Amino acid sequence: MFSRVYAHVSVLIAASLYSANAGLLAVRDDPVCIRSYTVVSGDTCDAISAAQNTSTFQLAHNNPIVGTDCSGLQPGQVLCLGFEGQDCSTVQVVVAGDTCSKIATSANVPLATLLANNPNVNAACTNIYVGEVLCTASTVIDYA
Repeated sequence: MFSRVYAHVSVLIAASLYSANAGLLAVRDDPVCIRSYTVVSGDTCDAISAAQNTSTFQLAHNNPIVGTDCSGLQPGQVLCLGFEGQDCSTVQVVVAGDTCSKIATSANVPLATLLANNPNVNAACTNIYVGEVLCTASTVIDYA
């Protein structure tokens, strides 16, 4: 009889430990915000990105509530600027006359890397604009 009770208790303990560990594993898979910023009145996404060294894409990607057009930006919001393992802090602000090739050359990164790190930019680079902040990291950031 004691062996049955012992076996039953062992199974319950093992199941509890498995559940507890499964919960811990789920937490480890969640991205951890390593840089943040609190929005103040008058802020724009591009201004925040330039001042805080994060790309305009990364700011919108990490904070879906803001929207790709930045219309959801509100004073008092706390934004995540970078997630652990997914943070580009090497950036360049687009100025008049810039092209993707020119930016890639000045940052000493391959054009393919520049485009991979800025998935909002089309392959022909016809949709960049003055004031946009692009990631110019030398390695590809995995935003998945």
